[in-house]
Amino acid sequence: TYISVASSLQTHSVKGKFSLSGSRKLFFDTHALVCLLEENGFTTQQSEIIVSALVKIMNTNMDVIYKDMVTKVQQEITLQQIMSHIGGVKKDMIILEKSEFSALRAENEKIKLELYLLKKQVMDEVTKVRADNKLGFNLEKSRVKELYSINEKKLLEIRTEIVAMHAQQDRALTQTDRKIDTEVAGLKTMLESHKLDNIKYLAGSVFTCLTVALGFYRLWI
Repeated sequence: TYISVASSLQTHSVKGKFSLSGSRKLFFDTHALVCLLEENGFTTQQSEIIVSALVKIMNTNMDVIYKDMVTKVQQEITLQQIMSHIGGVKKDMIILEKSEFSALRAENEKIKLELYLLKKQVMDEVTKVRADNKLGFNLEKSRVKELYSINEKKLLEIRTEIVAMHAQQDRALTQTDRKIDTEVAGLKTMLESHKLDNIKYLAGSVFTCLTVALGFYRLWI
Protein backbone atom coordinates (compact mmCIF):
# COMPACT_ATOMS: atom_id res chain seq x y z
CA THR A 1 0.00 0.00 0.00
CA TYR A 2 0.95 3.74 -0.22
CA ILE A 3 1.32 4.00 3.60
CA SER A 4 3.79 1.12 3.75
CA VAL A 5 5.70 2.63 0.81
CA ALA A 6 5.96 6.01 2.58
CA SER A 7 7.17 4.39 5.81
CA SER A 8 9.71 2.37 3.87
CA LEU A 9 10.95 5.54 2.12
CA GLN A 10 11.47 7.26 5.49
CA THR A 11 13.61 4.32 6.77
CA HIS A 12 15.97 4.29 3.76
CA SER A 13 18.85 6.72 3.46
CA VAL A 14 19.63 8.74 0.30
CA LYS A 15 22.54 7.16 -1.56
CA GLY A 16 22.46 8.17 -5.26
CA LYS A 17 22.31 11.51 -7.05
CA PHE A 18 19.96 12.75 -9.75
CA SER A 19 20.54 15.71 -12.12
CA LEU A 20 18.05 18.63 -11.90
CA SER A 21 17.81 21.39 -14.51
CA GLY A 22 21.31 20.82 -15.79
CA SER A 23 23.53 22.44 -13.14
CA ARG A 24 21.55 21.41 -10.04
CA LYS A 25 22.05 17.87 -8.67
CA LEU A 26 19.67 16.04 -6.38
CA PHE A 27 21.19 13.36 -4.14
CA PHE A 28 18.55 10.67 -4.56
CA ASP A 29 18.86 6.90 -5.22
CA THR A 30 16.09 6.29 -7.76
CA HIS A 31 17.05 2.65 -8.36
CA ALA A 32 16.74 1.81 -4.67
CA LEU A 33 13.33 3.48 -4.62
CA VAL A 34 12.20 1.46 -7.68
CA CYS A 35 13.36 -1.74 -6.01
CA LEU A 36 11.56 -0.78 -2.81
CA LEU A 37 8.35 -0.16 -4.71
CA GLU A 38 8.67 -3.49 -6.52
CA GLU A 39 9.17 -5.24 -3.19
CA ASN A 40 5.91 -3.67 -1.96
CA GLY A 41 3.84 -5.04 -4.85
CA PHE A 42 4.31 -2.46 -7.61
CA THR A 43 5.37 -3.46 -11.09
CA THR A 44 8.56 -2.14 -12.62
CA GLN A 45 6.65 0.24 -14.92
CA GLN A 46 4.52 1.54 -12.03
CA SER A 47 7.61 2.03 -9.87
CA GLU A 48 9.42 3.96 -12.62
CA ILE A 49 6.34 6.14 -13.23
CA ILE A 50 6.06 6.91 -9.50
CA VAL A 51 9.77 7.73 -9.25
CA SER A 52 9.56 9.89 -12.40
CA ALA A 53 6.58 11.77 -10.92
CA LEU A 54 8.47 12.28 -7.66
CA VAL A 55 11.49 13.60 -9.57
CA LYS A 56 9.31 16.03 -11.56
CA ILE A 57 7.62 17.25 -8.39
CA MET A 58 10.99 17.75 -6.72
CA ASN A 59 12.34 19.54 -9.81
CA THR A 60 9.33 21.87 -9.80
CA ASN A 61 9.79 22.59 -6.09
CA MET A 62 13.51 23.19 -6.54
CA ASP A 63 12.82 25.54 -9.48
CA VAL A 64 10.44 27.53 -7.27
CA ILE A 65 13.06 27.62 -4.50
CA TYR A 66 16.01 28.51 -6.76
CA LYS A 67 14.03 31.15 -8.66
CA ASP A 68 14.46 33.66 -5.79
CA MET A 69 18.09 32.67 -5.12
CA VAL A 70 21.28 34.01 -6.71
CA THR A 71 24.71 32.57 -7.30
CA LYS A 72 27.78 33.61 -5.38
CA VAL A 73 29.14 35.50 -8.40
CA GLN A 74 25.86 37.39 -8.83
CA GLN A 75 25.82 38.09 -5.10
CA GLU A 76 29.37 39.50 -5.23
CA ILE A 77 28.52 41.64 -8.27
CA THR A 78 25.38 42.92 -6.58
CA LEU A 79 27.34 43.59 -3.38
CA GLN A 80 29.99 45.52 -5.33
CA GLN A 81 27.27 47.54 -7.06
CA ILE A 82 25.62 48.27 -3.71
CA MET A 83 28.96 49.26 -2.13
CA SER A 84 29.73 51.47 -5.13
CA HIS A 85 26.30 53.06 -4.84
CA ILE A 86 26.82 53.54 -1.09
CA GLY A 87 30.23 55.13 -1.76
CA GLY A 88 28.66 57.49 -4.29
CA VAL A 89 25.91 58.35 -1.85
CA LYS A 90 28.49 58.98 0.90
CA LYS A 91 30.49 61.19 -1.45
CA ASP A 92 27.36 63.10 -2.43
CA MET A 93 26.39 63.43 1.23
CA ILE A 94 29.86 64.76 2.12
CA ILE A 95 29.70 67.28 -0.73
CA LEU A 96 26.16 68.22 0.25
CA GLU A 97 27.14 68.56 3.92
CA LYS A 98 30.10 70.75 3.00
CA SER A 99 27.93 72.86 0.72
CA GLU A 100 25.17 73.13 3.32
CA PHE A 101 27.72 73.87 6.04
CA SER A 102 29.26 76.64 3.94
CA ALA A 103 25.83 78.07 3.17
CA LEU A 104 24.83 77.74 6.82
CA ARG A 105 28.03 79.42 7.97
CA ALA A 106 27.53 82.25 5.47
CA GLU A 107 23.92 82.62 6.61
CA ASN A 108 25.09 82.59 10.23
CA GLU A 109 27.64 85.32 9.54
CA LYS A 110 24.96 87.33 7.76
CA ILE A 111 22.59 86.92 10.71
CA LYS A 112 25.38 87.91 13.13
CA LEU A 113 26.07 91.06 11.10
CA GLU A 114 22.37 91.91 10.96
CA LEU A 115 22.06 91.34 14.71
CA TYR A 116 25.10 93.54 15.35
CA LEU A 117 23.68 96.33 13.19
CA LEU A 118 20.27 95.94 14.82
CA LYS A 119 21.84 96.01 18.28
CA LYS A 120 23.83 99.11 17.38
CA GLN A 121 20.71 100.78 16.01
CA VAL A 122 18.77 99.88 19.15
CA MET A 123 21.55 101.21 21.38
CA ASP A 124 21.66 104.45 19.38
CA GLU A 125 17.90 104.79 19.68
CA VAL A 126 18.05 104.06 23.41
CA THR A 127 20.83 106.64 23.88
CA LYS A 128 18.86 109.18 21.87
CA VAL A 129 15.68 108.48 23.83
CA ARG A 130 17.57 108.76 27.12
CA ALA A 131 19.11 112.08 26.05
CA ASP A 132 15.72 113.38 24.91
CA ASN A 133 14.10 112.22 28.13
CA LYS A 134 16.86 113.79 30.22
CA LEU A 135 16.58 117.07 28.32
CA GLY A 136 12.81 117.01 28.60
CA PHE A 137 13.07 116.19 32.29
CA ASN A 138 15.46 119.08 32.88
CA LEU A 139 13.23 121.46 30.92
CA GLU A 140 10.18 120.26 32.80
CA LYS A 141 12.05 120.60 36.09
CA SER A 142 13.07 124.18 35.21
CA ARG A 143 9.52 124.98 34.15
CA VAL A 144 8.15 123.53 37.38
CA LYS A 145 10.64 125.55 39.42
CA GLU A 146 9.70 128.68 37.50
CA LEU A 147 6.00 127.98 38.00
CA TYR A 148 6.67 127.34 41.68
CA SER A 149 8.48 130.68 41.99
CA ILE A 150 5.67 132.46 40.16
CA ASN A 151 3.09 130.77 42.36
CA GLU A 152 5.08 131.70 45.46
CA LYS A 153 5.17 135.33 44.32
CA LYS A 154 1.47 135.29 43.57
CA LEU A 155 0.76 133.66 46.92
CA LEU A 156 2.88 136.29 48.69
CA GLU A 157 1.04 139.05 46.82
CA ILE A 158 -2.30 137.48 47.71
CA ARG A 159 -1.24 137.19 51.34
CA THR A 160 -0.16 140.86 51.31
CA GLU A 161 -3.45 141.87 49.74
CA ILE A 162 -5.35 139.77 52.27
CA VAL A 163 -3.41 141.36 55.15
CA ALA A 164 -4.05 144.81 53.67
CA MET A 165 -7.73 143.99 53.23
CA HIS A 166 -7.89 142.72 56.81
CA ALA A 167 -6.20 145.90 58.05
CA GLN A 168 -8.54 148.04 55.97
CA GLN A 169 -11.51 146.07 57.23
CA ASP A 170 -10.23 146.44 60.79
CA ARG A 171 -9.86 150.20 60.29
CA ALA A 172 -13.31 150.39 58.74
CA LEU A 173 -14.75 148.36 61.59
CA THR A 174 -12.95 150.54 64.12
CA GLN A 175 -14.26 153.69 62.46
CA THR A 176 -17.73 152.16 62.27
CA ASP A 177 -17.54 151.18 65.93
CA ARG A 178 -16.41 154.69 66.84
CA LYS A 179 -19.15 156.24 64.74
CA ILE A 180 -21.71 153.92 66.29
CA ASP A 181 -20.39 154.75 69.76
CA THR A 182 -20.55 158.48 68.94
CA GLU A 183 -24.07 158.19 67.61
CA VAL A 184 -25.09 156.06 70.59
CA ALA A 185 -23.58 158.66 72.93
CA GLY A 186 -25.43 161.43 71.05
CA LEU A 187 -28.65 159.45 71.26
CA LYS A 188 -28.08 158.89 74.97
CA THR A 189 -27.48 162.61 75.43
CA MET A 190 -30.58 163.38 73.39
CA LEU A 191 -32.58 160.90 75.43
CA GLU A 192 -31.29 162.40 78.64
CA SER A 193 -32.21 165.85 77.32
CA HIS A 194 -35.68 164.67 76.30
CA LYS A 195 -36.05 162.91 79.62
CA LEU A 196 -35.12 166.12 81.43
CA ASP A 197 -37.53 168.10 79.27
CA ASN A 198 -40.25 165.57 80.00
CA ILE A 199 -39.51 165.80 83.70
CA LYS A 200 -39.67 169.58 83.49
CA TYR A 201 -42.89 169.30 81.50
CA LEU A 202 -44.36 166.90 84.00
CA ALA A 203 -43.24 169.07 86.89
CA GLY A 204 -44.76 172.14 85.22
CA SER A 205 -47.93 170.20 84.52
CA VAL A 206 -48.10 169.05 88.13
CA PHE A 207 -47.52 172.57 89.44
CA THR A 208 -50.12 173.89 87.03
CA CYS A 209 -52.61 171.28 88.14
CA LEU A 210 -51.88 172.07 91.77
CA THR A 211 -52.28 175.78 91.11
CA VAL A 212 -55.58 175.18 89.33
CA ALA A 213 -56.68 172.86 92.11
CA LEU A 214 -55.75 175.43 94.74
CA GLY A 215 -57.61 178.09 92.76
CA PHE A 216 -60.74 175.92 92.62
CA TYR A 217 -60.30 175.06 96.23
CA ARG A 218 -60.16 178.74 97.21
CA LEU A 219 -63.11 179.51 95.04
CA TRP A 220 -64.98 176.64 96.46
CA ILE A 221 -64.35 177.67 100.02
